[in-house]
Amino acid sequence: MVLQLTQADARRVAVQAQWLALPRPRAVMEVLRHLTVLQPEPTRPVAPSADLVLWSRLGSSYDPGELVAAVEQQELLEHQGYLRPAEDLALYRAEMAHWPGLPPRKQWQDDNLAWVEANDACRRDILERLRQDGPLPLTELPDTCEVPWRSSGWNDDRNVRMLLKLMVARGEVAAAGQEGRVRLWDLAERVYPDDPVPDVHDALRIRDEKRLRALGIARARGTALPGEPIHVGRAGEAAVVEGVRGEWRVEPSLLDGPFAGRTALLSPFDRMVQDRKRLADLFGYDYALEMYKPVEQRRWGYYALPVLHGDRFVGKLDATAERDEGVLRVDAVHREPAWEHGFDDDIAAGVRAEIEDLAHWLRLEPMWPDGWE
Repeated sequence: MVLQLTQADARRVAVQAQWLALPRPRAVMEVLRHLTVLQPEPTRPVAPSADLVLWSRLGSSYDPGELVAAVEQQELLEHQGYLRPAEDLALYRAEMAHWPGLPPRKQWQDDNLAWVEANDACRRDILERLRQDGPLPLTELPDTCEVPWRSSGWNDDRNVRMLLKLMVARGEVAAAGQEGRVRLWDLAERVYPDDPVPDVHDALRIRDEKRLRALGIARARGTALPGEPIHVGRAGEAAVVEGVRGEWRVEPSLLDGPFAGRTALLSPFDRMVQDRKRLADLFGYDYALEMYKPVEQRRWGYYALPVLHGDRFVGKLDATAERDEGVLRVDAVHREPAWEHGFDDDIAAGVRAEIEDLAHWLRLEPMWPDGWE
């Protein structure tokens, strides 16, 4: 049976799955085990993205020191650019055992295999250096590659960097924390828990199921993204969404019960807005991170935060934490077209309260723009 959903149904499933409705969760690791991934993006015009993601769910009771402690105690491990609960790594080790990929393989996978084999001596040198002295930064690992890495230009001759990336995919090395902002590397066997590794097909199925529980609704197939997919295979149940083309997969448990929405300010790297096509299809929301654009081409600001109210995105918050001055400077709240003439009292109160909570959490005073309703 294919479930028939309205767009409001689909939006509410997505919001609830991301724990952006009421009641709020209470514990950092509870949130992280449910979301499954957290991107440690360091840019901080307001706050680091990982902290914003957790504040959006937990509110101003969230202490960033809890995230630091979870990483230091290896409750969270970095893999493919994301922090993941340590117990989930067995699901990725299952795939590592079949590197460069299950058949049928693509040409780029065979090319990667050939390049690693051509530089097997360098791979062994790196493993031996880590075995003796790890964890170490990339700059202290030997480059004895006989065949240099060639690309379109960005990674040309970055032999050790690219070899480490492939050795992570092989399950040989792993990110092992940081010294300041410098990532350290070590043998995977000294980083990953020694948990039983499931069959690779079971592992991929479980990962799809966990991803769908975190997203609520997603496409069965989607554009491949590095690190964390946006599709969920055959997890959940098939659904169609009124007015939206294509077949979706939905977590059916989220279709029952009342919806209690709230206001939330999100990181530009939040999982809720990662899939821009889903965002447009289900929410009618146009969003782009503009920090990489020239100033004159920005519509919403350097690091605009998506503003969610209930099951709709109502705007973007352009704000900057001016820590030396002790203020959270609110430059603008850009309203979506449906509210271009002003927010109603409920939305305005919700947005104001959430901005005030953000300032309180940052230990700053909000500085409002002229004409804020």
